[in-house]
Amino acid sequence: MPSLFPQTSGKAEYGMAKRPNFILFITDQQRVNHLGCYGNPVLKTPAIDALARKGTRFDRFYVTNPACMPNRAAMITGRTSSVNGVRSNGIPLSLRAVTYTQILRAGGYHTAAVGKIHLQNMSPWKAVAKRPDPGNHQPPPPGLDEAVIEDLSHPLYNQETALAWEDPEHDLKLPYYGFEHVDLTAMHCDQVHGHYSRWLEARHPGSKALIGSENALPWDGGMSDFQAWRTRVPEELYSTFYIRDHAEAFLRSRATGDDDRPFFLQCSFNDPHHPFTPPGRYFDLYNPADVDLPPSFNLRGNDLPEPVRLLREARDSGEQDRNSWIAQAVTEADVRQAIALTYGSITMIDDAVARIMQVLGETGLDRDTVVMFTSDHGDFMGDHQLMLKGPMHYDGLVRVPFIYSDPALEGQQQAQTASLGSTIDISATVLDRAGLAPFNGFQGTSLLGAVTGAAPDRDEVLIEEDNQRAFLGFKEPVRLRSLVTQRYRLSVYRGAARGELYDLQEDPLEIRNLWSDPEHAQIRRDLTERLMQRILRMQDTSPIATGQA
Repeated sequence: MPSLFPQTSGKAEYGMAKRPNFILFITDQQRVNHLGCYGNPVLKTPAIDALARKGTRFDRFYVTNPACMPNRAAMITGRTSSVNGVRSNGIPLSLRAVTYTQILRAGGYHTAAVGKIHLQNMSPWKAVAKRPDPGNHQPPPPGLDEAVIEDLSHPLYNQETALAWEDPEHDLKLPYYGFEHVDLTAMHCDQVHGHYSRWLEARHPGSKALIGSENALPWDGGMSDFQAWRTRVPEELYSTFYIRDHAEAFLRSRATGDDDRPFFLQCSFNDPHHPFTPPGRYFDLYNPADVDLPPSFNLRGNDLPEPVRLLREARDSGEQDRNSWIAQAVTEADVRQAIALTYGSITMIDDAVARIMQVLGETGLDRDTVVMFTSDHGDFMGDHQLMLKGPMHYDGLVRVPFIYSDPALEGQQQAQTASLGSTIDISATVLDRAGLAPFNGFQGTSLLGAVTGAAPDRDEVLIEEDNQRAFLGFKEPVRLRSLVTQRYRLSVYRGAARGELYDLQEDPLEIRNLWSDPEHAQIRRDLTERLMQRILRMQDTSPIATGQA
């Protein structure tokens, strides 16, 4: 589809006063209905709601992969997980991978990231995946034990870990995946490190005594203490406001400095990802008794997916690890408390967004800046009595907010659209708007046509998930592919005789699995073929051939 804007290069003038700037807000693990502008009657998010009123709200926007690192890698490369190599958490994105931030920077943009990046490992947790057993054969030597020669144990692939940041001399090697300026916040809750932890220590010497459940303020546990504590970190020193203040500093420097390049700023918050530790007043801002349970919490569906059944059995038998970061079944009290604390974290993020948008206006940068908002993935948050994330592609996990607001399209943007969108489309949209062509092998689709209503850009999206673990009844590490169309979701698991099929129009809560329903057998066959065709279309086309033979 031709671009809505003239194609230029370098610092040429656009339809705006100059080439557009971009701000991309990203939150961590925020489901689509956890915003006021998406219909939440309890949660207060006036700043993000105002952004939606000025722009286009995408109601059918899906992740490419419902896990942190894979989806963030897909976002920055415009390539699916199976192609860019980051199939699961725990696999760093290759430093040889081309990112859209590199294309922007090469095209004349000042690229910056404030907050979470998570393109490399940030935790100390060891991998679950095991290398194949060579049996009686001699194993391949180090360096030849992977299909591609790349040393992922090299220090350049451990730039985000907490251990690396304990070295006072450590810093990121810039440009970092195309970002020439970075203020890093890594991990979650009140246990964030990176540039932030040094900033925190400078303002509160002995800051380690503030963080973690072992240093928490007294709390009666509320309805439930499921992965939650009242942090000692004060509001003004919490990572959300660190991100706010450093984004503000970046914008003010751009407004007053000599650098006349347009800019791209990724502003990525570490919350509301669990554990749930909103600081200060945000901890008690919402009463668990006042939040709504997800409608599917008390509904019994037919043909319950095996992973869901096993998780519920583990909960009911008391065998599950309630501190685990993977999906688990929970109680009503757990859900209410988690939702209330999540709301507190999101309102704090909204307050930060409000300040950043205020600065954008005060500096006059708002006239030339495209602003977007999304999340890296959702959370079950009580859907089907589940919490967190795992290999079940329920709507609360795979559908996320996406808002696009462009001052050059004032009066032309649709208020909302039901056009399908995917995480890999964000980079395509930015490059299209900037007038920059993507590289060979790029898989995203520009959403500018959907923004103006000129044309729906997608009729289906592919969601991939590969897990390191063989669990939840699977004998091999879980591998799952889903196809979402305007009406249906089809999900197929490796090694499973049965999958999932839901009519999202008639059954938006995904209660009735139609996989084995004879009346939907032909629809299942048709969607399975579409899934196969989509997978074929998403195969890699890079590198391009250099000859005929």
